[in-house]
Amino acid sequence: MKKTVWGKSLLGVAALAMGLALAGCSSNSADKKSGSDSKVTITFWHGMNGPYAKALNTIIKDFNDSEDKYVVKGTAQGDYTALQQKIMAGAKSKSLPTIAQTTYTTVPDYVKNGFITPLDPYMIDGSDKLSASDLKDIYPAFISSSKYQGKYYSIPFSKSTRIMYYNKTLMDKLGVKMPTSWEDIAKMAPSLKAKGVMAVGFDKSFDMELEGLARQNGNALVATKGKSFKANLDSKKTLEATHFIWDMIQNGEAKTAGEDIYGDKAFTSGKTLFYVGSSAGVSHMKTGAPKDLDWGTMPLPTYKGESATELAGNDIVMFKSASTDQQKGAWAFMKFLMSKKETIKWAEATGYVPLRKSAVEDAGFQAFLKKDPTAVASVDSLAAGFQSTAFIGFTEYRNNLLSAVDAMLTKKETPEKAMGDLQTKTEQIIKDNN
Repeated sequence: MKKTVWGKSLLGVAALAMGLALAGCSSNSADKKSGSDSKVTITFWHGMNGPYAKALNTIIKDFNDSEDKYVVKGTAQGDYTALQQKIMAGAKSKSLPTIAQTTYTTVPDYVKNGFITPLDPYMIDGSDKLSASDLKDIYPAFISSSKYQGKYYSIPFSKSTRIMYYNKTLMDKLGVKMPTSWEDIAKMAPSLKAKGVMAVGFDKSFDMELEGLARQNGNALVATKGKSFKANLDSKKTLEATHFIWDMIQNGEAKTAGEDIYGDKAFTSGKTLFYVGSSAGVSHMKTGAPKDLDWGTMPLPTYKGESATELAGNDIVMFKSASTDQQKGAWAFMKFLMSKKETIKWAEATGYVPLRKSAVEDAGFQAFLKKDPTAVASVDSLAAGFQSTAFIGFTEYRNNLLSAVDAMLTKKETPEKAMGDLQTKTEQIIKDNN
């Protein structure tokens, strides 16, 4: 089963979070020991399944085999949405694990509700802290998004980039040259349509591509403004980016996946020449694409000469309810996950990207890229990577954004109407919560 790559879409979590007064949650396991060896048990909830869970279990085993003080017990909680719902329910019932996978965009709500703890005592100030060179080695977009209100509340873990898949077999048949810009794709779209092929396919929603184009156009959908936030959802630059995608879809030159959720099926069946998706989907493409299909990957095209790709995936947070010994063990495991060796192992097994520059530059990883060129686009995209602005109420905003895109697709609402309504709703969320 294909996993949900982008974890920010936490349907229903915002409603579940409302009204929770969660300060002072007690530990569900206090100073639990694993009976046979008396090691401190670190409970870890995650949203990985299939080959991703297998790769994660291997890393957990590596950590446990290297430790004489701690043992990590990982438990899959379904997909990312189910995981977030269980975290909120666990906070309410005071039955949280030691650590859990989550998105960095949930951190503001978690902090507001008082059930996660800052990592600074371990990460920045502790005896086993990350060194200055460690912090510099981790890609800036990853480490900066772990910080909220001046403190580190998460560590980066399973990170992916948005990339473009291309059908080389069909490109050769149609005589199409490799595009470098979105403008190139728009230019070739009418002639492709005349031949019965759509230029590009998206997943069910094109929200991430919209945000990427808006960034390339010099505009964050929600930007920081001092200590506050500013919504730019109906600005001229955002509407221009929205129209670029929406107009192609209305003209029958591009399509979204609809009930298929992911756009790979239309791509592998030759209905679209290009497909924009997650780099973490490369492993699925390898198993799902026809064996005779010559396909490849490339960084996202430029727009108006600018490069940008939204970084997606999950972080890991630590809960206040864990005992001191559990928190120490949890930090040891977190640091292990961010190590050069383990982040390389994770990237090679899953299609996620390494967290460290030194990992990408590693001779062994470079050899891996030569053997598997489909993995190159994701790491080549890291320099142009960005992450959404996190704020209290982000999940509600995110769900509203998905609804706005859906309204443009299924109700034929214009970008001006859908994004204008989203602007009003987002301004209210920011006003009420931040």
